[in-house]
Order: sequence, then structure tokens, then C-alpha cells
Amino acid sequence: AKGHTMKYSILIALLFSISSLYADDMQDVNAELTQAKKEAAMAKEEVAVISEELAQTKAQREKDLASLEAAQQVLKENSTIHISVIGQGVAPMNTISPAQAYALAKRAAIADAYRAIAEKVKGVRVDGEDTIKNMMVKRSTIRTYVQAMVKNANVVETTFKEGLCEVEMEIVLSHSDFAQ
Repeated sequence: AKGHTMKYSILIALLFSISSLYADDMQDVNAELTQAKKEAAMAKEEVAVISEELAQTKAQREKDLASLEAAQQVLKENSTIHISVIGQGVAPMNTISPAQAYALAKRAAIADAYRAIAEKVKGVRVDGEDTIKNMMVKRSTIRTYVQAMVKNANVVETTFKEGLCEVEMEIVLSHSDFAQ
């Protein structure tokens, strides 16, 4: 009986040592599982925040696009757009007569009005260049230009006062003018 008790004691001791090994492993697994659950919860919260930010950005972008489309006239089929501008020209000081001063100022105002119409229809190209030396702006250059063909623009009104000529010019654009 003593031999059986010894065998059982060894067997019980062996079972305790095996169960303690498994218990340690189970505690490690449980700790890792708890940490993984915490990380998953944090990642889920992060995804929710990013999704909310993305939705807000998308809504803002759609709002900005809608306001841009509302502010910008779009030429649709069977419709027209009326564009009205005011051009200005200054009479030169060294003219022979007031009539020459008026004619030159008016010509400059008309050219300015054509440029303004071209800018509204075609847009303006802007080139800029800054030269920096010792962390200070040494030279800053900005050049704007527009290239367009303007047809059928009408002078609506011309005023000349104190050497300044202002010309109001308008143009009506229709879809058929651009459809080819």
C-alpha cells in the first residue's frame, strides 16, 4: 500500500506541477488577450474618429463645391450669360488738344474693358516668383496675363471727367458661341 501511495503522491505532484505550468501560461494568455482587447478597442475608437473626420471633410468639400458652382456662372445649352465690365483709361499729359486726350483715354479704357471681359470669360494666368536671401525677401515678382478672342462686345456708356475715361462694356454669351 505504501508503494501505491508513493505512486499516487508522485502522480499528484506531477499533476500540480503541470497544472501550475498551464496556469502560468493561461495567465500569460489571458493578459495578452486583455491587452489585445484594449488595443482593439482603442483602434476601434481611432477608426470612429477618423471616419467622423472623413465625413466632415467630405461634407465640407461638397459644401465648398456647391458654393463655388453657385458663385460661378455656367453656360448651359439654350441659355445666355450677360457680362458687364467697366474699363478705365487716363489721358496722357502731352496731348495737342482736349479731343486727342479724350480719344486716347477712351481707347485705353476700351482696351482695359476688353481685358476685363477676357479675364471673366477665360480666367487669368498668374505667375509669381520670390527671391529669398538670408531668410528675407530680396525680390518678389508677380505677372498676370490673359489671352482670349473677344467678339461682339458693345460699349454701353462712356464718361470722361478730369482726364479719366470710363467705358462700360457688355457682352452676351450663348452656348452656341462655343459649341462647335
